[in-house]
Amino acid sequence: MHSSNRKRLEAKGWKVGSTGEVPGLSLQEESYVEIKLRLAGILRNRRTKRRMTQADVAKAIQTSQSRGAKMEAGERSVSLGLLARTQLAPGASNSDVIHPLPRKSVRSA
Repeated sequence: MHSSNRKRLEAKGWKVGSTGEVPGLSLQEESYVEIKLRLAGILRNRRTKRRMTQADVAKAIQTSQSRGAKMEAGERSVSLGLLARTQLAPGASNSDVIHPLPRKSVRSA
């Protein structure tokens, strides 16, 4: 996250941190949230690099622009499966989808 975004959110009372700092999340839940947010970010980056609009991506996957915006935001209602399938719409290969997810060091419980 850019420092300007972090400062803006903190000024509004938000706490900014990693998924590991969310109390009560199991390792599985933490990993799920992390993967989902990374896929959402990758989708947005790939779309903007290809100069596609959210409407362009939505048309390619036969959904609405607002649903595309929810995908990019990693909204709770968007499934991990849909995010993974949507990655392929802006011209990515399977390896493009998998390789941007670096391995995270495993924590002990």
